[in-house]
Amino acid sequence: MKIEWFGHSCFRINDSLVIDPFKAGSVPGYGTLDLAADKVICTHEHADHSGRECVKLSGAECALTVTEIASWHDDQQGALRGANTIFVVESDGEKLVHLGDLGHFPNEEQLAAISGGDYLLIPVGGHYTIDGVMAAKICEAAKPKTIIPMHYRWGEHGYSEISTLDGFLDAIKTTTLAENVAVLDLSE
Repeated sequence: MKIEWFGHSCFRINDSLVIDPFKAGSVPGYGTLDLAADKVICTHEHADHSGRECVKLSGAECALTVTEIASWHDDQQGALRGANTIFVVESDGEKLVHLGDLGHFPNEEQLAAISGGDYLLIPVGGHYTIDGVMAAKICEAAKPKTIIPMHYRWGEHGYSEISTLDGFLDAIKTTTLAENVAVLDLSE
């Protein structure tokens, strides 16, 4: 599976699917997106995740299978920030899970659906989403092969109120995954 990161929570999968493009000016430090794909999907409608207009659609059918899982953007069943959709993307026997702006530990049914994947794209910055410690706990429970952190601050990129990647990296070292899973830092 080809995975490209364009910052924040925006990814393109196999040149075919864009997930969570951000609107121009909505995320500090990132420029304007100008992407092409067969399909675009958004985990929720906040400006930093719903820039559909930044993706030129090819008109071709997306060859990836996408399953939606309802979740919340906060730990109060959406009372603070609303709903969030988790996307499970599958292609040629590989499974990628994009958690969007997940704000809570997944329930049993959600955890079953996101577990055992090849790639887990997980927010780690806190404040608007789960923080690094909660993200590490979710990773430990879901047991992905590869973890790709997202929605964090690095340098001039990202919101000032969210954390850097450091808290997550420290937390993941304390889990049973510490030596058995790859964590990809795409900001480097």
